[in-house]
Amino acid sequence: MIECIVENEKDAIAAEKLGAIRLELVSAIQLGGLTPSLGIIKRTMENLQIPVQIMVRPHNYGFNYDAFDKEAMMEDINLLYDLGYYRIVVGALDQNRKIDTNFLDYIFKEFPLLNVTFHRAFDEVEDQMEAYRTLVSYRDNIKRVLTSGGAESCLAGAINLRNLVQLQHELNGPVIMPGNGMKLENIKELHNTVQADEYHFGSGVRKHLSYEEGFDKKVIEGIKHILSDR
Repeated sequence: MIECIVENEKDAIAAEKLGAIRLELVSAIQLGGLTPSLGIIKRTMENLQIPVQIMVRPHNYGFNYDAFDKEAMMEDINLLYDLGYYRIVVGALDQNRKIDTNFLDYIFKEFPLLNVTFHRAFDEVEDQMEAYRTLVSYRDNIKRVLTSGGAESCLAGAINLRNLVQLQHELNGPVIMPGNGMKLENIKELHNTVQADEYHFGSGVRKHLSYEEGFDKKVIEGIKHILSDR
């Protein structure tokens, strides 16, 4: 399973043609990804056949959201929900760097059909194994967790990622999806260690590792070949 980050309809169509299985739609990738505009969302969703997870993140300064942030996020989710777009990317922590379960309870009570990727707020928690166990209780809605294993890159966090994947299988919980710093040159080493079922790619599958340029067909084909041989 290869998931790619896209920022618009053009990006999304190209990624689908190159064999991405699922997409994450964001704006402002230079800020780590924020909620895209409704226009971009609608244009993208109307022209794609593969699943698209839509980022719901109001700003890039932390994952401990105040009441104003949360109401804005709920408004965004409500707009998507009304349009029949149930796949989102979201995450929130409390003041103690633990999963904000109160907010998750609120979201899933109001929007029970959501299919969620819990994003890299997970890399800011105090204890990832404890945090994962917390997320297991939300597995009806939280289907995957995007993480670099709490490190600056997936290679640096490979051992933690492997431990999380093992816990995933033990608890039958949300899929651990490594993301950050992955590219053709290191995916074989990473997968040999981590053995994840899904991987999330950003600039690593772009020409010259730049979001300003298109996808690198040879790189994506190379990654797919490596993962299909494992």
